[in-house]
Amino acid sequence: MGVVTYEQANLLLRLYETRRESRLREARAWFVSNFRAQSVEEIGQKYPQGSEENASMRMVLSYWEMAAGMANRGLIDDDLFFENSGEGFLVYESIRDLLPALRAAYQNPHAWSHLEAFGKRMEAWQEKRAPGSVAAMRARRKAAASAAAKAAGE
Repeated sequence: MGVVTYEQANLLLRLYETRRESRLREARAWFVSNFRAQSVEEIGQKYPQGSEENASMRMVLSYWEMAAGMANRGLIDDDLFFENSGEGFLVYESIRDLLPALRAAYQNPHAWSHLEAFGKRMEAWQEKRAPGSVAAMRARRKAAASAAAKAAGE
């Protein structure tokens, strides 16, 4: 565990305060509960430009891309950030398999690169601390998504 400076702790608290902003809080709640897309086309169909869902998706992704960029640059101690950023890992997991297609669609090979780097680093960190926990989380998410799809008649 690294030595955490006052500045790092303060930055983490400022990031947390931003997460508490009412519109971002709504967007985060929507994303975690409702974002289910398997392709760029499905994103366009379910969350079209101009919709509240699209705005929520963009808010969540841009927030975690920004926060991850700060951590990836070493502005916050990894242990401190990872211990307090489980939601960011869930966001990464939600788009992980979509990243190549999203990058192709946006013609930007760097899109969400901070979120991806953070997700990979956090996965390694989590597996070192609690082997098997990431696979268990993925299994729970897969079962929940399957149950949600079944309930929705998909």
